[in-house]
Amino acid sequence: MCVKMIRRVNDEEGIKKLVNETFQKLWFTPTPHHDKEAMTRKILNITDVVAACRDTGYDWFEQLLQNLLKSEEDASYKPVKKACTQLVDNLVEHIIKYEESLSDCDNKGVNSGRLVACITTLYLFSKIRPQLMVKHAMTMQPYLTTKCSTQNDFMVICNVAKILELVVPLMEHPSETFLATIEEDLMKLIIKYGMTVVQHCVSCLGAIVNKVTQNYKFVWACFNRYYGALSKLKSQHQEDPNSTILTANKPALLRSLFTVGALCRHFDFDQEDFKGNSKVNIKDKVLELLMYFTKHSDEEVQTKAIIGLGFAFIQHPSLMFEQEVKTLYNSILSDKNCSVNLKIQVLKNLQTYLQEEDTRMQQADREWKKVAKQEDLKEMGDISSGMSSSIMQLYLKQVLEAFFHTQSSVRHFALNVIALTLNQGLIHPVQCVPYLIAMGTDPEPSMRNKADQQLVEIDKKYAGFIHMKAVAGMKMSYQVQQAINTCPKDPVRGFRHDESSSALCSHLYSLIRGNRQHRRAFLISLLNLFDDTAKTEVNMLLYIADNLACFPYQTQEEPLFIMHHIDITLSVSGSNLLQSFKESMVKDKKKERKPSSDEEAESDSNSGSESESEEEASKPRRLRKRVDFDSDSDEENDINAVMKCLPENSAPLIEFANVSQGILLLLMLKQHLKNLCGFSDSKIQKYSPSESAKVYDKAINRKTGVHFHPKQTLDFLRSDMANSKITEEVKRSIVKQYLDFKLLMEHLDPDEEEEDGEVSASTNARNKAITSLLGGGSPKNNAAETEDDESDGEDRGGGTSGVRRRRSQRISQRIT
Repeated sequence: MCVKMIRRVNDEEGIKKLVNETFQKLWFTPTPHHDKEAMTRKILNITDVVAACRDTGYDWFEQLLQNLLKSEEDASYKPVKKACTQLVDNLVEHIIKYEESLSDCDNKGVNSGRLVACITTLYLFSKIRPQLMVKHAMTMQPYLTTKCSTQNDFMVICNVAKILELVVPLMEHPSETFLATIEEDLMKLIIKYGMTVVQHCVSCLGAIVNKVTQNYKFVWACFNRYYGALSKLKSQHQEDPNSTILTANKPALLRSLFTVGALCRHFDFDQEDFKGNSKVNIKDKVLELLMYFTKHSDEEVQTKAIIGLGFAFIQHPSLMFEQEVKTLYNSILSDKNCSVNLKIQVLKNLQTYLQEEDTRMQQADREWKKVAKQEDLKEMGDISSGMSSSIMQLYLKQVLEAFFHTQSSVRHFALNVIALTLNQGLIHPVQCVPYLIAMGTDPEPSMRNKADQQLVEIDKKYAGFIHMKAVAGMKMSYQVQQAINTCPKDPVRGFRHDESSSALCSHLYSLIRGNRQHRRAFLISLLNLFDDTAKTEVNMLLYIADNLACFPYQTQEEPLFIMHHIDITLSVSGSNLLQSFKESMVKDKKKERKPSSDEEAESDSNSGSESESEEEASKPRRLRKRVDFDSDSDEENDINAVMKCLPENSAPLIEFANVSQGILLLLMLKQHLKNLCGFSDSKIQKYSPSESAKVYDKAINRKTGVHFHPKQTLDFLRSDMANSKITEEVKRSIVKQYLDFKLLMEHLDPDEEEEDGEVSASTNARNKAITSLLGGGSPKNNAAETEDDESDGEDRGGGTSGVRRRRSQRISQRIT
């Protein structure tokens, strides 16, 4: 229960206040000195919660402690501070007693978990208030000599090293024996154990030597030991690249690469205190040495060399501007065939550098507050952030491009780097917006949430940035989904394959939908991609249609606006599509036949000549020929007639099949929204975008079980029709599609003068064409709802002529 509550410490103000008050009463209220039992219960409770959060991190504890201590900074009575002192003192006492009991216990492995939790809790207190641990530093020092046999033992050493790093510099006149013992213990650990221990022990040694003992010769001797080993191995490898010396000495090589880097992170060896009067530039020599091993054939050696470089760059950020470093980092990040481990390590290096810079900046801010009136420390911070900004501008593009990677770990570290960069204000946020939109579609919830949170922060500070890059972000999210897609044969879809079936870009839409102008511009931009002139690839159109079908619409105006513009796009693109198909047939037939036979063939095709069709179309609807739309034989004759007119070159057919997918998807999308929201044809026809927003401000009553499944487009993509050989069967299918389109376009917008009977026939024709085009599915699967459409026929015939005239005028303007 405590774990669940404490994780809400960064929630909204009301909950945050409640969490702070609860834990202040539970943990941070002073306990009477005589009540040892209550203090023991409190300690066990706190350490149990810390142990339970071992895998999820301890940010919540730090935040809670900071909140409580900050709230009583100016108070005369400080109960939280007193409670913390009690807790720390009793924790140390508890650890000593616990160790004594462990010595008599057979099952030390299980019980040592409690020791780790206690020391971890002490470290968390030290991190926020290191003064609390000053008097216990000497008690902690012997734990550096713990014999390591389990993971818990290593955790004890690492946490003790972190505590001493924070506490020893605050001690007044510590004994030389105590300091010398710590230095020797740390050096033994650096030489003996693995990366994690080395890292924390070198960091602790850095704090003690740089701030307290100034025992530079001790560190210089250690550095030369590993630097000399690297130089020797490099020389041997240069003399004979095929030599087995490196293989035989690989463990020593890996340790040397890591340790040299770690030492360079915490010590500036170009100071006279280290190298004396020597004119040799140590940082350049280290760079040259580490760069040599980044070109090694063994990936493990390369990785350790890159880790070493990352450490060195924290002490000397200017090295990241070196041309060979830029080439190395950018080639690893941009090369699709490069090892995943190397990509991750480069991203980790950048992340660690930014985290270290953030810590430095926070420290500078704290110092600035102390001496704000005496000197201007802000300038120092500006210089530091200027360096960070220049570095991130250098590598930004490659880091952003790392989002398009199959491995989630690469995307994870790339997102961490971008989040740190944005939080520190090192770059203009607008260039990251499309990439963050794309990362908001990641399958992993933690990454989605982090990317979405960054977008929310940008939207708060810079209104309009999200809208400005929304369409680019949608396109980029499709590219991310393509990269993630593990089965290339399956088309990329734009909704989550779970019970919610929510749009992948639903968070983006929720950010934009509040502003009517931005929302409409965004939706129109997406629908314009379906225009035949946009030449958008079919799978991307499917992805966008999926999103449009599943966006979290709230008012009736939103889907009605989309359907209104679908009608406009259908009118224009549909006519263009039919015209280009007709032109391709006529053009080819003129080459192959004599004029007389050409005219005969053309007069037989399409159930009559083009001129006859135009003449027929110009007549009032009630005077036109009645067509029996249920006659299969007539339809078959039409197909055969058009088949005879097809050109030998199948390119126009493929082009028609390809371009028609956009129109098919729009038809399907309109039917889906109509079924989802329960709109009648009359409601859709009466809608006008120029109407007051209040008219259509009613909430949507969504129907359940309505799914968007554009079967035609899915089949088209799965069969890879655009690149496959066209068979007779496929030709007939495309011709039938052409005739259905032709029928649909003829009846897309019935004339207002129609009589009641004619309206029913026209509506029936339109619905038959739609049902045929969309694969003849059931209403739930987005086929036309024939009964509803017919019942709306009278409404469509009259009372909406003004709306249709306005739409016709807009269509004619777009055509001209």
